[in-house]
Amino acid sequence: MNPNNTSGARHPALSIVIPMYNEEANISRLFSRLFPVLQGLGETWEVVCINDGSRDSTLELLEKESRERKGLVVVNLARNFGQHAAVMAGFSQARGKWIITMDADLQNPPEEIPKIVEQFRKGHDLVGSIRKVRHDSCFRRTASRITNRLITKISGISLKDFGCMLRGYSREVVRGILENPEYRTFIPALATFFARNPVEIQVEHEERAAGQSKYSILKLLSLQLDLMTGFSMWPLRILFFVGSIVALLGLASALLIIVMRILYGPEWAAQGVFTLFAGLFFLVGCQFFALGLLGEYIGRIFQAVRKRPPFILDWVKRS
Repeated sequence: MNPNNTSGARHPALSIVIPMYNEEANISRLFSRLFPVLQGLGETWEVVCINDGSRDSTLELLEKESRERKGLVVVNLARNFGQHAAVMAGFSQARGKWIITMDADLQNPPEEIPKIVEQFRKGHDLVGSIRKVRHDSCFRRTASRITNRLITKISGISLKDFGCMLRGYSREVVRGILENPEYRTFIPALATFFARNPVEIQVEHEERAAGQSKYSILKLLSLQLDLMTGFSMWPLRILFFVGSIVALLGLASALLIIVMRILYGPEWAAQGVFTLFAGLFFLVGCQFFALGLLGEYIGRIFQAVRKRPPFILDWVKRS
């Protein structure tokens, strides 16, 4: 079968899944580098692009490219659902036995795809990636290092680079993800539960070709919260331990105040009023923190029991 013509391939060997949100400035550059790489792999392939409610001309450009390029699948979502929901939508339409995800901004060089395919050929069913040299701001790199270490400790998931989108998934791993959908999940971490022979490799990283990152600081913090509350009970256990320590300290302080009042009279107690207020404010702060964290877990339960779909397909077009 000719790897350059996938239109007749019912089940291609490789599917490239690319979520897109306002990427009009990158589509032409991406395809001009991606398609030659795929044509040189010696495997049948398809490219699944998901328009995640873009407000620019991303969808129009994808439709134009689909008329000119074989093997391009355009998935249009009803509105913006977020990157991970868009990837799930791409998984639902991908037909390959190997699925590779990547960003549309060319920070994931398409020329690195053969490295992942080679790991599939060796028998690995999940191929993670570690960026050699990150072309991001100092703040993003530092925050990423801290987050990677924290999440690894809390969740027990041994991924060295949680943030790199260039990853490979076997059909069996993707099937497990689709059959067990989770609201506001983190796909690279969820995939580790279904993988039997995972591996991580180093890949190159480039500066964003055009446009701006869609991840604001608030979105990054939300993502880290999803990781912690979606894959570990440790935050709740930490609250239990902290609450126990604070309770013991409160009991010790009460006993100290009683003893000092007996020894030095009521005048001494009046002098410690500001210390008591400080302790009270600390306890109130701990309570609000605990309530917020518990609310996050309860909110996830609420979203799960409603069983709303993580995405809504508008239409799918295959070239």
